Amino acid sequence: MFAQPDRSDRLRIKVCGITNAADARAAIEAGADALGFNCHRGSKRWLDVVEASGWIATLPGSVGRIAVMVDPAWEEALAIARLPFIDALQLHGRESDRFCARLAGEGIRFSKALPAMEPEALARARSFSTDTIVLDSTSGADFGGTGRAFPWEIAARFVSDQPTLRLVLAGGLTPANVQQAIKTVRPFAVDVTGGVEMAPGRKDHALVARFIMAARTV
Repeated sequence: MFAQPDRSDRLRIKVCGITNAADARAAIEAGADALGFNCHRGSKRWLDVVEASGWIATLPGSVGRIAVMVDPAWEEALAIARLPFIDALQLHGRESDRFCARLAGEGIRFSKALPAMEPEALARARSFSTDTIVLDSTSGADFGGTGRAFPWEIAARFVSDQPTLRLVLAGGLTPANVQQAIKTVRPFAVDVTGGVEMAPGRKDHALVARFIMAARTV
């Protein structure tokens, strides 16, 4: 998921919902470890990654380039994962255990997002054939980027109960609250979307820099 060598003591930061080269480069310059590109056509932040391949491919190899997908068809997931400028998938829908196992069998790197407020989903976290779990405030028809936080104590319990899984904390994070979120949860990574935007799909570069600086100084 993240291009840097694994070091358990280093927090990773992902800026998601990137739709243009200027925002991507601003996030990288501010210190982001990974960028997320939303491949779900129903999203306000949808990006045709094939059409955008020209600038995505020029981004530094030290930064993870992650395609966010929601209930993709098998062939679609395979095609996106095999693009040379995509490093991993982030599955944000109701993908099945079997679907995830097939991806793992193909050697595809991916994380699985789970709705933090659904205990039955969290209980099945280890069944998705990945060691990287994204906890978000997803509910109903939403699939992330809602700008709503959930009680971080849920994520803290998850970290305690599932020490072999890497938790990516998402959902309602902002420059103002990310430090408290990190202190409470101690996640492997944090993932921000709406909390650093001026409008859906358009990042506020000053907010991006503030968010990353705050996260790095916990």
